[in-house]
Amino acid sequence: MGGVTATYLVHDEKHHLVKKAEGIALGLTIGSWTDLPSLEQQQLKKHKGTIISVEELEEDQWVNTYLGKRVTRGILKIHYPADNYSNDIPAILTTVFGKLSLDGEVKLLDLTLTDDIRANYLGPQYGINGIRNLVGVYDRPLLMSIFKGVIGRSLDDMNAQLRAQALGGIDIVKDDEILFDNPLTPFEKRIRTSKETLTNVYEETGHRTLYAVNLSGRTFDLKEKAKRALDGGADILLFNVFAYGLDVLQSLSEDCELPIPIMAHPAFSGALTPSEFYGVSYPLLLGKLLRLAGADFSLFPSPYGSVALKREETLQIAEKLREKDTYASTFPVPSAGIHPGLVPLLINDFGIDSVINAGGGVHGHPDGAIGGGKAFRRAIDATLQGIPLTEVDDTHVQKALALWG
Repeated sequence: MGGVTATYLVHDEKHHLVKKAEGIALGLTIGSWTDLPSLEQQQLKKHKGTIISVEELEEDQWVNTYLGKRVTRGILKIHYPADNYSNDIPAILTTVFGKLSLDGEVKLLDLTLTDDIRANYLGPQYGINGIRNLVGVYDRPLLMSIFKGVIGRSLDDMNAQLRAQALGGIDIVKDDEILFDNPLTPFEKRIRTSKETLTNVYEETGHRTLYAVNLSGRTFDLKEKAKRALDGGADILLFNVFAYGLDVLQSLSEDCELPIPIMAHPAFSGALTPSEFYGVSYPLLLGKLLRLAGADFSLFPSPYGSVALKREETLQIAEKLREKDTYASTFPVPSAGIHPGLVPLLINDFGIDSVINAGGGVHGHPDGAIGGGKAFRRAIDATLQGIPLTEVDDTHVQKALALWG
């Protein structure tokens, strides 16, 4: 039967997982079953939620102590028929986790869509291969950096930063997600001047750098603003997807008049994900759903920095973004706390089909952003050649290791 199967982690203080699953399956579909006359049962059968499996987990005393009660932990899988909802992400999420998200310790771990449901989604426009074609880099992770401290500063300051990062060998430079349209660095002028700066660097060095501009504003204005960005020569749109919604991302990605990659920023996703008892799992939200909605890049906290996720969760996010599928793959972008000394770990954990994203690790280098970029590029090359960073004969790398380890 076509539809969506949801996987939940539940903590049941009544210690009856099957009954809990039945309550969810009925409560989110037809509401009741045994009290219905047989004729109505036949009429409503195709709309009834179906329990696929119920798996009881081992009792965890830490969980009991944390929740202040004894619970039975379990993994429930429930199928929701396609006849119950329109085929769009808001309808699916409302069906499988709308009011249920308010009902006790329940976490949505995963969603599995049947082929007829999946056919309504196009996935990323460019994906990993398309982005590589734009940059012209095929044999290593891409290197990305971030503007730092540009709020309240002029376009000249911003373009000086951009030039330094490009001269350091950075492949992509993105806006800070909190840089919105403002009189000092207005959206379209930002795009136009950045294009001039990066063209000059390319003519000087032969190195191509792309600029990701932050698309912001009222929802109903976004498409028109994105078209102006495209007309102005923007390379990539940075988008705070969770402040707007996954459906807004999908509408931008699938607009045939907007052939431009979209970089999904995880800002505000922490309101939906961080608890192991509530909300949505990181691999589902920052992995599978972002890819489904059309993100070409997915930024997420790395397992190494101060705003860190568990390593296992970050690897699962990357797996969802790149696993074999009919959709193009999405670039995983582990972020926060990244410096050149972490390059071997990043490549070991996330492979070459990833983006190494650094802010302070570029700008904080003793030789400035140019030195920071060069340190990262040399560290990437050395790691792929199997050379330990401590043995790299490069002053930029050694200064980075002395500073950050």
